[in-house]
Amino acid sequence: MKGRDAKPHIGIFGRRNNGKSSLINCLAGQEVAIVSHEPGTTTDPVKKSMEIPGVGPVVMIDTAGTDDTGELGKKRVGKTREMIRNIDLGILVLAGNIFNAEEEGIIQQLEKWEVPFIMVHNKSDLVSTGDELKAKIQATYSKEVFDFSALHPRNKEHLIGLIQTAIPETAYLSKSLVGDIIRQGELVLLITPIDDEAPEGRLILPQVQAIRDILDNDAIAIVAKEREIDALLKRLRPRPALVITDSQVFKKADASIPDDIPLTSFSTVLARYKGDFENYLKGTPHLSKLKNGDKILILESCTHHVSCDDIGRIKIPRWLSNFSGKQLEYQVVAGLNKVPGEITDYSMVIQCGGCMITRKQLINRLKPAVEAGIPVTNYGMAIAYMHGIYKRAVAPFVKLEPDSMTYL
Repeated sequence: MKGRDAKPHIGIFGRRNNGKSSLINCLAGQEVAIVSHEPGTTTDPVKKSMEIPGVGPVVMIDTAGTDDTGELGKKRVGKTREMIRNIDLGILVLAGNIFNAEEEGIIQQLEKWEVPFIMVHNKSDLVSTGDELKAKIQATYSKEVFDFSALHPRNKEHLIGLIQTAIPETAYLSKSLVGDIIRQGELVLLITPIDDEAPEGRLILPQVQAIRDILDNDAIAIVAKEREIDALLKRLRPRPALVITDSQVFKKADASIPDDIPLTSFSTVLARYKGDFENYLKGTPHLSKLKNGDKILILESCTHHVSCDDIGRIKIPRWLSNFSGKQLEYQVVAGLNKVPGEITDYSMVIQCGGCMITRKQLINRLKPAVEAGIPVTNYGMAIAYMHGIYKRAVAPFVKLEPDSMTYL
């Protein structure tokens, strides 16, 4: 399941025939998921885009039943559990007052990945939630069980209200990329090379996001290729209050942009906006401590056509091998695919900007490495460090001690 949609993700979990697909159809107001009385109709996680009032566009994920059986069923349950780390809110669907190890296992995973969740007892028109079950869940999880019927959704608005309350605002309220470091009317220069990796006829998403954010903050965005920068700065008045460059031409930008003009990269901006910025700051200097034989895990947030000059697969490994002078091994994982082996097999994790996934997906993707003490960084910050301009790249956002890379 690839994380290609940055809208909030809501996962629906529960046993076969508890009415998970019916619940999605009810919330959507249309038949977007296949419903059948035959257990196991939903076999793999299926994404459905819809609108939740008060939240906006979301992605609902219909999953296979947690009680699926057989060898194939175990694999389906495995995929269902893997999905938990990629969602912003979980809805555990109960029915018939059944609650035991199946449900407890899902809750354990939700809590492990710090995913908020609500519990819905579906088919309440047939069997309502018993007092014993209510008491057990309240005592164990400090949660209420919401009685509901997807067939007769008389209290649908109440359920939507529960979803609105439970989903974290950080999942759907966008903060500004650079709004806290620029002012109204200021110029922001964006350096955007057009090379083999640039998509035909358009800009990449981080560049578009930066332009929109600058305009939203009533500032002025100026976009130019790296070879035009020297001539542009000679005639540009007033001077830019901030320059954001593509990481691949950071060294050229550093040489061209005067030291008194703040300079950073699109990837560094995204790292602060969406990534695990504090751990990036702690982990990036570890690039100087790598040893022969160390394995480097490179995480891409999307799948794409690999060019001969691909940033994650070609350039970063080449730069890092030259920078460290060590014999290193590299493993690239695209989308939200499973990492080969154990996370402890790796000495360093380098994450892309994550423009195609949610913050929750990115943070949880890095969580095993962070908990295991594996240093993490991202493309832009790693590139800046390897080119000797790391301090300048993060200076618009943090203060670093004069003689170290230590985060204050």
